[in-house]
Amino acid sequence: MSLFVRPASRVCSSLQNSHHYLKRGVSSTMRLIQFKHKSSEEIRLGVEQKEGGNVIDLNAFEPSLPCTMRQFLEKGEAALVTAKRAQELGKNVLERSEVNLLPPVTNPDKIICVGMNYADHCAELNVPTPKEPVIFNKFPSSIVGPYDSIILPKESKTAEAMEYVAGFTVALDVSARDWLTKTSNGNQWLLGKSFDTFCPLGPALVTKDSLSDPHNLGIQCRVNGETVQKSKTSLMIFKTEALIAWVSQFVTLYPGDIFLTGTPPGVGLFKTPPTFLKPGDTIECDIDEIGIIRNKVI
Repeated sequence: MSLFVRPASRVCSSLQNSHHYLKRGVSSTMRLIQFKHKSSEEIRLGVEQKEGGNVIDLNAFEPSLPCTMRQFLEKGEAALVTAKRAQELGKNVLERSEVNLLPPVTNPDKIICVGMNYADHCAELNVPTPKEPVIFNKFPSSIVGPYDSIILPKESKTAEAMEYVAGFTVALDVSARDWLTKTSNGNQWLLGKSFDTFCPLGPALVTKDSLSDPHNLGIQCRVNGETVQKSKTSLMIFKTEALIAWVSQFVTLYPGDIFLTGTPPGVGLFKTPPTFLKPGDTIECDIDEIGIIRNKVI
């Protein structure tokens, strides 16, 4: 079972809004879909009249509606009211045989997955039920339609990988070490790495031909002016080409996708005594020939 989040700053607000919509009867019986005409590549929105039934073309009913589900959901209640009206009027109906169904959402910002959330599944694995939700994620490129083929992974060639690199930048991989090391949630890396604002980037995308050698650059991090991490990119275990080729076995890489290629020594958790970021701290990260980023902790 999957759920979709509507516009809100946090999930609890979205659930409250959803309950509000359901009480008013706006969306309680609709089957919203994305589809294409069999003669076109244009993505459109529709409503199934019943499971496996004919489709009401929402974009034909109201041309001002967005053509993707994510944009539709961002419009909130007004879009849902329009869709409900189209369903009630029963106009702009397409035969099921005329359309190809797409995934309901094709470009989510996140796919958040919950592991070991069925008691009987935990029983078959012979593991205790989790004390907190176990979270993992999938990339948007893993989504296919309800009737599309599942493609087994293929081997990628390292020699060609660098041809697909547009350039390099500086990234700060901020970690919530308490979440990374909590045994109650299974030491989940995703949670400890994915808090909002935990990935500053910049100051520019420097094209690869601008660098003397991306695998021989100085890299360092300072906190309040004190150098806490310092190394060279020549010490990376897996170089850029190897990372791209390896990851390409599993996912399709698209223009704008980003690799964070690792962190040098000096992580605060492993110092004696351990040190952690606190409000008021200023972090600077820089890489030779690329630039410096500077971020304040609040």
